[in-house]
Amino acid sequence: MARPRKYNVTIPGLSCYTDARTKKVYWRYKHPVTGKFHGLGTDEAAAVAIAAEANMRLSENQMANMLKAREEIAKSTAHGVTAYAWAEKYLKIQNEKVEAGELKESTVAFRRSALKALTNYCGIRVLQDVGTRDIASIIDEYTERGKARMGQMVRSVLIDVFKEAQHAGEVSPGHNPALATKKPRAKVTRQRLSLDEWKAIYEESKNLPSWASRSMLLALVTGQRLGDIAAMKFTNIWDDALHVEQLKTGSKVAIPLSLRCEAIGISLREIIADCRDSVLSPWILHHHHARRNCERGGAVKSDTITMAFTEARKRCGLDWADGSPPTFHEQRSLSERLYREQGIATQILLGHKTSLMTDKYNDDRGKEWKLVGV
Repeated sequence: MARPRKYNVTIPGLSCYTDARTKKVYWRYKHPVTGKFHGLGTDEAAAVAIAAEANMRLSENQMANMLKAREEIAKSTAHGVTAYAWAEKYLKIQNEKVEAGELKESTVAFRRSALKALTNYCGIRVLQDVGTRDIASIIDEYTERGKARMGQMVRSVLIDVFKEAQHAGEVSPGHNPALATKKPRAKVTRQRLSLDEWKAIYEESKNLPSWASRSMLLALVTGQRLGDIAAMKFTNIWDDALHVEQLKTGSKVAIPLSLRCEAIGISLREIIADCRDSVLSPWILHHHHARRNCERGGAVKSDTITMAFTEARKRCGLDWADGSPPTFHEQRSLSERLYREQGIATQILLGHKTSLMTDKYNDDRGKEWKLVGV
């Protein structure tokens, strides 16, 4: 007779037993607070997942309750709002701005991570007592991990956190320790994209679904961001122009269908005409075949477009040994440089509020040789 299987259960609260009648193994979870057992059936993998999730949620609730308890103690002894309490209030203010249309949810989502860094480091300390050294320590952690750009963004959020606290009277008027820190230097290692490199990648994209090559043409000819390209609809076309309300800035750009990128010899009108294929879809970039995560005629998501570009870039055989290979977004810079040579107002096309930002896109980061006039 075969020996019964032994289960090495490592999840706290999870156990199993064998039904004497059916000889089946059943799993159960014992709640650490109530002591009650909860049946989880015979699927071991599902039981392990459920028990692990339950323990994680209990741990998070215990941490939240502990922080709230400490907050009450701090209020009664320090007579000032703590970093934890102000982070919660600040987040509430940000959510109200989202409801009022002043901020985007994606912006608030990022600010949550910066607030978490603040509360993890400063926790129950009174906000007024949080100093420059504390904020510098938070930022330095990102820099040491090679995430200087993230450190810059966290610093920017924390500056705003203390500005809001000043406005609310929770800290003294001159108290903004984040503002006193030095901005991390983030060296850009991603290479710009040259026209020849773009053509090589484009040729490979033709071996992928048709929306892959079309997405590259739209990126180069319109100069728009990835998210805006994925969101383009045929209904955005009227008065002989493609209308784009940019997701990042809210800028409204009307791009004439007659706009032509001379470097590749194609106009926006021709690209749009090619996108009007046999598949009935409201989306300019759309799927031709139904798959697990998409339907025929459905929109092509930004992540999917990015993966296709990356795949075509890998297949083209080019080497970017001097830095990180260019991403889909680098087509925006290439578009700006090509159109500036044509004499087109690129600041308007890209939707920038200042020419300074447009000039950053015009910088090829030493990619091309500069001809000295004689």
